[in-house]
Amino acid sequence: MGLFSGKKGLVFGVANKNSIAWGIAQALHSEGAELGFSYAGEILKKRVEPLAESIGASFVEECDVTSDEAIDSLFVKVEAHFGKLDFLVHCIAFAPSEELGGRFVNTSRNGFRIALDISCYSLIALARRAQPLMLGGGAMVALTYFGAEKVTPNYNVMGVAKAALEASVRYLAWDLGKDNIRVNAISAGPIKTLAASGVSGFRKSLAYVGKVAPMGNVDQEDVGQAAAFLLSDHATRITGEVLYVDGGYNIMGAPDPSLMDGDAKGE
Repeated sequence: MGLFSGKKGLVFGVANKNSIAWGIAQALHSEGAELGFSYAGEILKKRVEPLAESIGASFVEECDVTSDEAIDSLFVKVEAHFGKLDFLVHCIAFAPSEELGGRFVNTSRNGFRIALDISCYSLIALARRAQPLMLGGGAMVALTYFGAEKVTPNYNVMGVAKAALEASVRYLAWDLGKDNIRVNAISAGPIKTLAASGVSGFRKSLAYVGKVAPMGNVDQEDVGQAAAFLLSDHATRITGEVLYVDGGYNIMGAPDPSLMDGDAKGE
């Protein structure tokens, strides 16, 4: 018997085998969870369907999270297929590529709207539809990043969107607590994914964090195990939290002087 034997849930945000969402899905599957997947667009369908099939998941449906009608339609199918839900995984984030580089002051109104709608509001919209299906309680996990708390050059409007996402996690945790539904977030360190490749200078950032973080860089499996914990009964009274899975990078105020260029001189 695994931690999730008899439990059912949805995973949003798998793009390919390197996705953090897929790392989470694998961890949940290994503990006995019955999973359903939602993807955005025909291109992703070709990537997600084989992955879902590899773990015996038969529910794979498209959903445009910017459309309330599309979300409503998806959850009609979810209820018909699963009957109930025990958990929901939100790994959805997007901003136009031109917003992920250059000066933040040049963020466009439309780019801001798109980033906040897809990366943040989608969690609220999905939670509203999932809540009635979480009979007797459940859990939700969203994926965030340290750029929500501290400036990360070139992350720009996505940092603002993730900050809004983290605030939404707290408000949802408060609101849904009365329904015995927990809502948490995982702030993962930089990982090579399709989404990360769109951020200008990502490779240099990945290398830098790997040197500065006490335990180096993390991977999809690390995040998957943390998500499985937060979604399981082992985290029964944990809600509204942001769990850092970043090798300890978030605790650092400055890098090790030995990693800096030139001579490190004291006062």
